[in-house]
This record gives sequence, structure tokens and C-alpha cells, in this order.
Amino acid sequence: MPSFPELEEPLSDGAVTVRLAAERDIPEVLIAYQDDPELHLRMGEEGPPSGAELGRLAERAAGDRAAGLGMTLTVLRAGSDSCMGQINVHHVDWENARADLGIWLAPQARGRGLARVALRLIATWLLRDAGLERVQLLTETHNDHLLRAAVAAGFEREGVLRGFLRERGARVDVVVLSIVRRDLAA
Repeated sequence: MPSFPELEEPLSDGAVTVRLAAERDIPEVLIAYQDDPELHLRMGEEGPPSGAELGRLAERAAGDRAAGLGMTLTVLRAGSDSCMGQINVHHVDWENARADLGIWLAPQARGRGLARVALRLIATWLLRDAGLERVQLLTETHNDHLLRAAVAAGFEREGVLRGFLRERGARVDVVVLSIVRRDLAA
């Protein structure tokens, strides 16, 4: 199975930086979940993660990245090392050269364009450097902030997958947005 290339330097546009997630992010991740009691619901999780769970994820991160299973990146303001959110690269399908993204931002970081820039930075890296052909994002139909950020980042809205996910005991419709390698040339 292929693996992700090394991310030698953080990705940045001068205002927003994306780097590999690290153990030092755990306190800020825990605070973000505390500040937004519904964050775990939007991330499709049963409950907020504990520090121990985040520590175990951090311990497995390098192995998962090397095995091509996925990776987590931290969103920062350029010049700062304070975690403002994270992007998860998951459901990686190397045979079809595609992966899904999930993103969250801490409440105080929302509405400032960080999601748009972070999504563009990681999608460009995955398509140009990691060898993927397609990166997609799924979100609930009413997540207007993420829908706008993804479109502004170059993702194209493809449609609604009706009853696609099961969350909190109910079937949920989701919007699928994607960016493909040929979009970068445009």
C-alpha cells in the first residue's frame, strides 16, 4: 500500500499554516471540544475525545501516515503554534487515488477564512505531492459555513447523498464536494 510522502515543511500561504498534528496540540483540542459542546456531534463522534484517546491517536499517527491509512494536520495562524483546528485525511483509497477530508475549527477561529485556506493547502498537497487524483468532503446539508469555505477553496459541490450517514440514531443527508487534480491546472 502506498504511503503519504513526508511533509518536510508546514504548508502555508503566509497567513494560515497547516502542519502535522502533534501531542502538544492535545490541550487546545480538548479546550475546543469544551468550548463547543456540539463539536463531537458535527464530527460524527459519540462524545468528545479524552486526553488519553487523543494521546493514543498521536502515538499511532506516524504509523498510520506511513501505512497510508490517514493523517491529521493542525491548522494554525502563520507565526503561531496554537492549534486553531484540525484536518483529518481519512477513508484513503490508494487503488482509486482518493481520500476524504474532515475539518473542524475552534469557535474563536471560525469566520476568519482559516478553513478555506487550510482546505486549499491540504487538497493541493494531496493532489500534487501525495499522488491522489480526488479529494472529497462530506458534510450535512445545513452546514453553510463549511459549504461556503469548501467552495471558496476550489471544491465543487456535486450533490446530496440522501440518508448516507447514520448519526445519533437517524439517517442524515450529506452534501459531497470534491476537488480533482485537473482542477488545480485551471
